[in-house]
Amino acid sequence: MPDAGLLFVAFIILVALAFDFTNGMHDAANSIATVVSTRVLTPRQAVIWAAFFNFVAFLLFGTGVAHTIGAGMIDISIVTPQVIFAGLIGAIGWNIFTWLLGLPTSSSHALIGGYAGAAVVKAGPGVIIAHGWVKTLLFIFVAPILGMVLGVVFITVTTWIVRKKNPARINKAARRLQLLSAALYSLGHGGNDAQKTMGIIASLIYAAGWVKTFHIPLWVVLSAHAAIAMGTLSGGWRIVKTMGQKITKLRPIDGFCAETASAISIFFATHAGVPVSTTHVITGAISGVGAAKRMSAVRWGVTLKIVWSWIFTIPGAALAAGVAYSLINLVDRYVV
Repeated sequence: MPDAGLLFVAFIILVALAFDFTNGMHDAANSIATVVSTRVLTPRQAVIWAAFFNFVAFLLFGTGVAHTIGAGMIDISIVTPQVIFAGLIGAIGWNIFTWLLGLPTSSSHALIGGYAGAAVVKAGPGVIIAHGWVKTLLFIFVAPILGMVLGVVFITVTTWIVRKKNPARINKAARRLQLLSAALYSLGHGGNDAQKTMGIIASLIYAAGWVKTFHIPLWVVLSAHAAIAMGTLSGGWRIVKTMGQKITKLRPIDGFCAETASAISIFFATHAGVPVSTTHVITGAISGVGAAKRMSAVRWGVTLKIVWSWIFTIPGAALAAGVAYSLINLVDRYVV
């Protein structure tokens, strides 16, 4: 008969992959909103396109982000399956809550917030590895600003290059280029976001004694990419509307510039091992593209609402995970 502890760890792995699925579902809008709103692809075509590149991203990127999440932010010596489980519950709960509200918040920050919240409730604030949080917290501000700046640069340069061209030809060329930019963005999204779940699963199997040293097995890599791709296939239509229509009106050339700016930003962060929010990057890039035309082209009220949801993500997920860990402890005591 299978050991109860083994079954519990296997169950938590499935929960982690479920989180990865909700990540893909929640962030599908980031990958497809511009290409759908400019009518380059239908929603169904767009999610298939994005999901494919979400999955194959493992061929291009290493596991630097996974190592940051798994062993660089929380003292791994205190981590138990219960901590991981509670952290995932907090992150999934926050993802579902913000998805219902149609807010493009960061699944990445929900995950690290949940992980930290459960760990702190278990062992106190001393479990936090401060230097491991510096880059992540810094990029909450850097990511959208970088995306915005690159968005402004790309749309300015591109507009200048095509200023004397026929508008119909420009539109036709931009629609084709958007297929490339959407693919690049989806590669970046899969390459950065799937690694976060890899890091959590790697921490879990290390804490459970399945491996002697912390590393990322190939089966973890493949399962995380498959889960996020399946989540992307499920769509995220509530958030597509916010990202693709409510921030600013997009043309194909605008979508190309926003996605390309975002992809470059995410590639840079992934190379540096930073678990950046792909949501923050694409929101900043879309706002930058709109602001380059005129400041009033951006609905700053919608953008501000999104920013407030970013600010509350880490503490919100941490609180939910802390409550979940306390409840798990009560159940453990009652059962024992």
